[in-house]
Amino acid sequence: ARRREVRRIIMSAPLAKELRSKHNVKSVPIRKDGEVKIKRGSMKGREGKVTCVYRKKWVIHVDKITREKANQATVQIPIHPSNVEIVKLSIDNDRKALLARKDASKAGAKVTMKTVD
Repeated sequence: ARRREVRRIIMSAPLAKELRSKHNVKSVPIRKDGEVKIKRGSMKGREGKVTCVYRKKWVIHVDKITREKANQATVQIPIHPSNVEIVKLSIDNDRKALLARKDASKAGAKVTMKTVD
C-alpha cells in the first residue's frame, strides 16, 4: 500500500500558469479525467483528457494520443507525467482539501521566512 502512495506523489505534473496563480500550488498528483497539454516529445502541443494513470509503468494515457501498429490496431501512446502540464483539474472534496493544504503550507512557509528576517 505504501508503494502506491509514493508512486502517486512521484507521478505529479505541473499546473498551467493560470491554475498555478489561482490555487498557489506548483504541481499536483496526476489523476484520471484531468485535462493535460503535452509539453515534451513527438506529441508536443497536443491536449487531451487523461484516460488512464498506469502507476506500475510510471505513465499516463491521454485520449486521442494514439498510434497505429503494423497490424492496423490503434494503441495509446504512454506519456510520463513530468512531460505534461495540467490545464484543467478534476476537482472533488479530496482534491480541494489537498489544494487548500498545500496553499496553507506555502503561506505558513512565507510567514516564517518573514519573521526570521
